[in-house]
Amino acid sequence: MPRPRKRLPGAAGPDEGPAGKRTQTKNPGEASAKVENSSPQKTSASKNCAKNLSSYWLMKSEPESRLAKGVDVKFSIEDLKAQPKQTACWDGVRNYQARNFLRAMKLEEEAFFYHSNCKEPGIAGLMKIVKEAYPDHTQFEKNNPHYDPSSKEDNPKWSMVDVQFVRMMKRFISLAELKTHHQAHKATGGPLKNMVLFTRQRLSIQPVTQEEFDFILSLEEEEPS
Repeated sequence: MPRPRKRLPGAAGPDEGPAGKRTQTKNPGEASAKVENSSPQKTSASKNCAKNLSSYWLMKSEPESRLAKGVDVKFSIEDLKAQPKQTACWDGVRNYQARNFLRAMKLEEEAFFYHSNCKEPGIAGLMKIVKEAYPDHTQFEKNNPHYDPSSKEDNPKWSMVDVQFVRMMKRFISLAELKTHHQAHKATGGPLKNMVLFTRQRLSIQPVTQEEFDFILSLEEEEPS
């Protein structure tokens, strides 16, 4: 998505839209990769959450075409893999908590690339952070679906990071499969018992704990449940 890299087309979902407009999603509870809206009151809490919780992340994007203000917001892991140096910026986030998670990310931290707002949502692959947070240029572009007229260039509200493709998952890990484990782990105290994907479903940028990350990677070696 960047220029000269390809700019991430700001895949959006239920809580998403440049001015707080909600767009309908095919999977309730599935906000996609970028643009949500939330209150700034949660800012400090989310900063602390990111610092305390995570060196791993889950980042949502829409793999299927959808027009927002005439712009196709599709961006799949295959699209990322096809970019020069397999690198793109992750723009369009318009939720304060998700933005603060972006700002907490450090170089080389890994993230699950999650396909959202599609027929079968789930984790498609891995990427890593290759540039820490900096101002998201789309907030200033009047023709962009993520334009924010209240953001000023001398005090930008919104940030983005650059990500680079690492690998595809050995098999696609669906939301349905993750949810089955989450429900079981709530009873047994397993690794996914408190996963943000289920406790704060609409967030497009989410922290993932080491325990959650390792467990999800272990699922690659198993048959789908």
